[in-house]
Amino acid sequence: MASDSPRRFTCSSFRRRRLFLLPVLLFAFFLFFSTPWSLPPLQVSGISSLSRANIVSLVKGPPVEEIYGLLHFVTSDDDRILSHSVKVDHVTPIDLTVYLGGDQPDWKSHMRKLREEYPLIVFSKTFCPFSKRAKKLLETYNLSPPPKIIEVDLRDDEDFIKLILTRLTDHSTFPNIILNGQELGGSDDLHTLRAQGKLKKMFENAGMTVREDIVKEQETQ
Repeated sequence: MASDSPRRFTCSSFRRRRLFLLPVLLFAFFLFFSTPWSLPPLQVSGISSLSRANIVSLVKGPPVEEIYGLLHFVTSDDDRILSHSVKVDHVTPIDLTVYLGGDQPDWKSHMRKLREEYPLIVFSKTFCPFSKRAKKLLETYNLSPPPKIIEVDLRDDEDFIKLILTRLTDHSTFPNIILNGQELGGSDDLHTLRAQGKLKKMFENAGMTVREDIVKEQETQ
């Protein structure tokens, strides 16, 4: 019996320490994720500061594909324009924080908004006959939500947008049509999908409502 006492004492002490450590760990976890903080700037791989958001991003990796960053940027309510201080070329990806424009790095929420409010985004040019033809075809579907039209030639960052789209979609002309983050192509591609009887179903699969038949589509050709 005496030989069991040290073991009982050791197990009892371990349980007490575990019960003590658990609330301490929970409190530390709460502080880390509920209070804003950052460390002084660090010159590491272009990272200007190390914050909670950056650490979470580094641990989890890139949260989304860059195309969703661009879509979030151009559909924001404050008419954002890419700064000329941002390096934009045919090769180099852009840091997603640039596309946030000061928004919280809550990409899950941003992507949900894109899916619900802007599932179909058309990068267009006001004077382009192919853009006009594509937009006229889309009108025949009376879609809800309606397509979000980005008239690139009316933006001060027109050249930047074209470079980014070319890199991300391998499509350098307009219109450039994006459905739920996936490239559909241009006007000819859109009409081909319609002729194949695929387009309406694609819109419905993206969560859009097709309010009208497409009998009038022949007028667009």
